[in-house]
Amino acid sequence: MSSNDLGDFLRARRARLTPDDVGLASYGRRRVAGLRREEVAVLAGMNADYYTRLEQGRERGPSPQILDAIGTALRLDRDGLAHLYRLAGSGPRRDRAQPRETVAPVLRRLLDGYAHTPAFVLNPALDLLAANGLAEALFSPFRAADNLALMTFLDPAGRAFHAQWHRSAGAVAAALRRAAGLEPHYPRLREVLDVLLGASEEFAALWSAHTVGGKSHASKELVHPEVGPLSLSYQSFDVRGAPGQQLVIYHAEPGSPGDRGLALLGSLRATRHTQPRTGTGAPVI
Repeated sequence: MSSNDLGDFLRARRARLTPDDVGLASYGRRRVAGLRREEVAVLAGMNADYYTRLEQGRERGPSPQILDAIGTALRLDRDGLAHLYRLAGSGPRRDRAQPRETVAPVLRRLLDGYAHTPAFVLNPALDLLAANGLAEALFSPFRAADNLALMTFLDPAGRAFHAQWHRSAGAVAAALRRAAGLEPHYPRLREVLDVLLGASEEFAALWSAHTVGGKSHASKELVHPEVGPLSLSYQSFDVRGAPGQQLVIYHAEPGSPGDRGLALLGSLRATRHTQPRTGTGAPVI
């Protein structure tokens, strides 16, 4: 996060568009990719100098009408427009509490109640704060099931686990970008971003694109080394009693291969946990 997050966002988003994308004729040699500032200003129906000052951080407090016009010009979706409002300081004023890092006992009991489907709790930095038994089994291929972003980009198991790795990686980067807009002063998020930006060129490239996203439901194509491919869907829910926390529940279509795979994964986990052991740690046969 820089001292001019709004300008960084605007530059990144106009760089992703061409004149053809927005119905403009192209003219002259372009030194950089994407639309020129003047072209965005024309599309937004505003003075080019005013738009330039916004990008450079010399203009503060744009009106909602201005932001809506820029959002339309840059073809922002709902998440992107909401992020633009937050960066401009024009969203609804809220005194946000810092995200909680502990999970309430009642929520932990709720997780355990989902015996046949993986369920876990995340903070805005995508740390796994708590998980039920099936989620632990699902994430067992990773060296540490601690943070979804670090697992995706820095753990070698991530590329085999995510059948559509590039899609999953883009979704992770977009979720962290959204979190950075919502929680710009959250220390743990800064720590995770510093690690990823220093260790992963692929994450750095996705981060620089300023894509914003925060899906409440989507599909997942996973591959577990013990049970094979798993076609799952997920739903995420804000935990109202704990600012910043999300409950995520994976599920499979009843009777589908993914459903059978989760059942097998649960059976394997139950077998390991109930198998008696000798004093040397070897299974009793």
